[in-house]
Amino acid sequence: MSDLTSAGTAVGGGPVSGDGPLPDQPATGGKQRSGSLWADARRQLMRDPTFVIALLYILAVGSMAAFPKLWTSQDPRDCTTDRSRLSPSAEHVFGTDILGCDYYSHAIYGARPSMIIAIMATGTMIVIGGTLGLLAGYYGGWVDTIISRVMDVFLSLPFLLGAIVFLTVIKRQNEFTIAMVLFLLTWPVIARIIRGSVISSKDLDYVHAAKAVGARNGRVMFRHILPNAIAPMLVYATIVLGSFVAAEATLTYLGVGLQPPAQSWGIMISTHQVYFLEDPWLLLFPCGLLVGTVLSFILMGDALRDALDPKFR
Repeated sequence: MSDLTSAGTAVGGGPVSGDGPLPDQPATGGKQRSGSLWADARRQLMRDPTFVIALLYILAVGSMAAFPKLWTSQDPRDCTTDRSRLSPSAEHVFGTDILGCDYYSHAIYGARPSMIIAIMATGTMIVIGGTLGLLAGYYGGWVDTIISRVMDVFLSLPFLLGAIVFLTVIKRQNEFTIAMVLFLLTWPVIARIIRGSVISSKDLDYVHAAKAVGARNGRVMFRHILPNAIAPMLVYATIVLGSFVAAEATLTYLGVGLQPPAQSWGIMISTHQVYFLEDPWLLLFPCGLLVGTVLSFILMGDALRDALDPKFR
C-alpha cells in the first residue's frame, strides 16, 4: 500500500515512477500479506497456546470415542467380582469398579456416547436452526414472524425440566433420542444468532450488487450472505458441544439419560457416587475427563470468538 500511495501519476494517467504497478498489472502484495479473515484467524489460533492445548485434548478424546482400542486392549465388560473396587495399580491404572471391571477401559469407551450425542445434536441444530434463522432474517415479513414465534415457544421451555419431561414421555433413552431432545431445546438460540447476522448483512452493497446481476435468492443467501454470517454460529457451536457433553452426563445422572449396560461418563458418575468417601477415584476419573472435555470446548470457543472478531485485533 505504501508503494501505491507514493507513486504519482502523470496528467495523462500514466505512471511517472517505475515503483508503481502498471495499469494492467494488479498489485497483489497487500492482499497476499493481509490475507483473508479466516487465514488471519487460523494463524492467530495456532499461536494461541490455550487453543492449541484445548484442541489437542479434544482430539485425544475424539480418538478415544472413534478408536478406543488404540487406548486400551482391555474389554470393559470383562468383569470379575473378586477384584471389585481395586485401587489404581500398574495392571489397572484407574482401578476397578464395583463389578470388578477395568475402570480405565470403561472411561475410554465412555467417551463415545457423549461425543456422538454432542456432535449429533450440534450438527442438527446448525443445519435446521441455521436454515430457519437464515430464512427469517433474509425474507422478513410473515416468514420472520412465524419462525420467530415458534422460536419463542421453544425458548420458553426450561432446558433441564424440558429435557427430563421429554425423555420421560419418550421412555426410550438412547443416543439418538437424547440428541434430538437437546436439539429441540436449543435450536432457537443459533437461529436467532444467524437471523441477526443476516439482517445486518442483507442490505450491504455486495448483496445488492449480487441481486443487480440477476442472482437468485438461494444463491444470494447461501453464496453471499451465509459465509459472512457463519463466524458467530461457529463460535456458538463450539461452545455448545461442551454443553451437550455436560447435558448428557447430567441427564444420565438424573436417571433419564443412558442406562446400563451402556457405557458413558454419566453412568460411571451415577453408579459410583455413593463410594466417593471410600474410593474417591471412582468419581474423580470420570469427572476429570468430563470437566476437561467441557472446559476444552469452552476455551476453544472463546479463542475462536477472539480470532474472528475484528474488534479484538
